[in-house]
Amino acid sequence: MKKMLRNAQEMMLGIKGAYPRAMFKSVGYAKKYLDKPVIGVVSSWSEINPGAYPNKELAQFVKNGVFAAGGTPVEFYTLAICDSHCQGIGMHYSLASREVVAAEIEVTVGSAGFDGLVFLPSCDKSPGGMLMAAARLNIPTIFISPGPMLPHKADSGEMLVTCDIKEAMGAFKSQKITAQEFEDIEDNVCCTTGVCSMMGTGMSMNTLIEALGMSLPGNSTIPAVFASKRQYAALTGERIVAMVKENLRPRDIVTRSALRNAITYLMAVGGSTNAILHLQALAEDLELPILLEEFDNISAKTPCIGKYKPSSKYTINDFHEAGGVRAVYGELGSLVDGSAITVTGKPIADFSIKSKNPEVLRSLDNPLQPTGGIVVLKGNLAPDGAVIKVSGIKNPKPRHVGPAKTFDSEEELLEHIMTKEVKAGDILIIRYEGPRGGPGMRELSIPAALLTGMGLGDSVAMITDGRYSGATRGFCIGHVTPEAQIGGPIAIVQDGDTIEINIERKEINLLISPEEMASRLEKLVPRKPPVDKGFLGLYCRNVSQANKGAILRGSDG
Repeated sequence: MKKMLRNAQEMMLGIKGAYPRAMFKSVGYAKKYLDKPVIGVVSSWSEINPGAYPNKELAQFVKNGVFAAGGTPVEFYTLAICDSHCQGIGMHYSLASREVVAAEIEVTVGSAGFDGLVFLPSCDKSPGGMLMAAARLNIPTIFISPGPMLPHKADSGEMLVTCDIKEAMGAFKSQKITAQEFEDIEDNVCCTTGVCSMMGTGMSMNTLIEALGMSLPGNSTIPAVFASKRQYAALTGERIVAMVKENLRPRDIVTRSALRNAITYLMAVGGSTNAILHLQALAEDLELPILLEEFDNISAKTPCIGKYKPSSKYTINDFHEAGGVRAVYGELGSLVDGSAITVTGKPIADFSIKSKNPEVLRSLDNPLQPTGGIVVLKGNLAPDGAVIKVSGIKNPKPRHVGPAKTFDSEEELLEHIMTKEVKAGDILIIRYEGPRGGPGMRELSIPAALLTGMGLGDSVAMITDGRYSGATRGFCIGHVTPEAQIGGPIAIVQDGDTIEINIERKEINLLISPEEMASRLEKLVPRKPPVDKGFLGLYCRNVSQANKGAILRGSDG
């Protein structure tokens, strides 16, 4: 294939290189710095959310490390979308932003020339987009996590983190807490900067990066406000210069074994279902595609040895003190490939340790549950699959049968929850929220949190072709494929239909006859794309289905 990348020295070589050399000199780089390895320091910093906020300072420590090791750092920025701000209409843009992050970095690096890259992700979609860019570019790359917030200790003694404000909405609506108690939670739940201190998508993805071997071992769970986080940032800057000299590239590190290790890690700690989408997208860019069934197969063999907020009382700070990612690998033992290398050039086995707190992170001899935190369901309602985070259900029933109530958007569902009766046993079907139908596969975290706060999280099932927050708990089934927008069976469910969810058999079915299903599907009138212009228009016409990672690829879905 045609060469589409060059390094810094190729960009600045000879007479033609005078043009970019002049530009670099204008912003303060003397000639001697341009003869050294040029390292792109790619930060998702912004003032929009606390997960991105530490990156501006961390980038300075990264650059100090690059300079100290004999390199030349050059900083540029990318998007830092936070799902807290995206709730409602803004959520159409959230998952789609992952594609923009990947493309923006690919275009910036491709149009210029760098010898290596340091990525500073924030929450949710930027880690996935940066991993995709690393796979596409395949030049020496290393990550440094911004780190989690510290939790807030309430007067009750409970450690509060971000998910508690969402569940407080439902508690306030049900008059379980006062207006003053609600305001106190809002004021204090994010008491420092950093990624939310729960096993939501933000920390699932930041720890997955470490689990993949793409950041220095031990860095991802260090709180954002700790001095050691800045020290790790400097060490990360030093390490990337060595990686350039060693020519150690992402595809040397993120092999199929590394991907399987990361999936095993995800299942062992009850991580976010959104991580499935991001790992599949990464795998596609690595040309190592992962089927949804592989996640399910690994989950079936992997005991869940840790649960963190909102699925337990423990925070990411507790997880860090128990040993973090290194301790998970230490406890999993032979369930992971210890020979898979990290950005250090050494195998993960060299850094694995035992849990420092057997209650926060258990051993294989004493797991929280015998299989992993996520189960893949299939059936006539989701022929190509759906996912449920069973580790987020307090007492999951093996089989649940109930009447359907259908909603064609998140807004319709929210209006029903806020103004009408929802009772135990209901099955809420929310459709036209998939990658194309939303567009953007909105997360339904606020409706789910409201139900949990109202005491209905484990007794009312939600089924959607959209997705949920990594911080969601309760009876929540998402990623139903095919989605309603392209004629999936979820589009033909009617109010009062009986739905069967059998977690034990991994099935999800609409209990009507095959003849009735065929008749309804035949009568289904196709909907026009919800958006036809701009980036979202491009996205909803070309994004793949959830079981393939919701990747912007082409018109084949």
